[in-house]
Amino acid sequence: MSARSVPSACQNRQRMGQVAFIGLGVMGAPMARHLSGAGHDVTVYNRTEAKAEAWVEAHGGWSAATPREAAHEADYVFMCVGNDDDVRSVTLGPDGALAGMSHGAILVDHTTASADVAREISAAAMELGIGFVDAPVSGGQAGAETASLTVMCGCDDLLVYRKARTVIMAYARACELMGDSGAGQLTKMVNQICIAGAVQGLAEAMNFAQRAGLEVDKVVETIGKGAAQSWQMDNRAITMSRSEFEFGFAVEWMRKDLGICLDEANRNGARLPLTALVDQFYAQVVARGGKRWDTSSLMHLLTND
Repeated sequence: MSARSVPSACQNRQRMGQVAFIGLGVMGAPMARHLSGAGHDVTVYNRTEAKAEAWVEAHGGWSAATPREAAHEADYVFMCVGNDDDVRSVTLGPDGALAGMSHGAILVDHTTASADVAREISAAAMELGIGFVDAPVSGGQAGAETASLTVMCGCDDLLVYRKARTVIMAYARACELMGDSGAGQLTKMVNQICIAGAVQGLAEAMNFAQRAGLEVDKVVETIGKGAAQSWQMDNRAITMSRSEFEFGFAVEWMRKDLGICLDEANRNGARLPLTALVDQFYAQVVARGGKRWDTSSLMHLLTND
């Protein structure tokens, strides 16, 4: 395995197992850090090599030149990348993670992707005697940083899921098996559909409060103790009312997720009129230059006619 070893105090601790993490974005980097903190030997891969090297310098472990090399001899391989094509690129082919994994190892995909690609990777892994769990997460960057993510899983083998769960809990507060392969991704779609409606409703409410001349902070403090309370209200109402959007879960990521939801709805016959409408609103936010703004930037459409 052509990986670079970096001396670290972390390497002097008792190690629990060989783990690889593929994808060191705002979610993957802290998740990998928690795995290292839990005592695992961690090898990382990132498409931008400098990012992997920086992670190793900060947290110890090793970096690898390809997903295959990162996965070599790993008991568990975790990945958190961008979309279906990214999932395929880091798992399949001669340099993909599956090519480097051993019989009996487990691959866990934290990417928010389609149920179809989850089933595709599951079938490819099964042919090699490798376990697979599709395990998208909710909680955003803050949840990854504080090890408080909610993980929704799909897996065809209960034992594989149970083994993976023991490691996943290094960065999660909840991890549940939702069904067979693809069920984790389908559950994440439900999550995103709920969020889309909640954020739009909150944006309209905060705009209404402002135009009515109410003290927004006081309104939120009061109604937040009643039936209107939500995570979005607790964490986004005040920043939304102040037009602060340069943080959080990016609009372009939400549009990707909502596109997955709408595609799946076209297949299963579910009607998603509100989700489709909110997706169009997000397209308008992108047109205003807000593709990296937080999803609460729906407020911008109401306050900047």
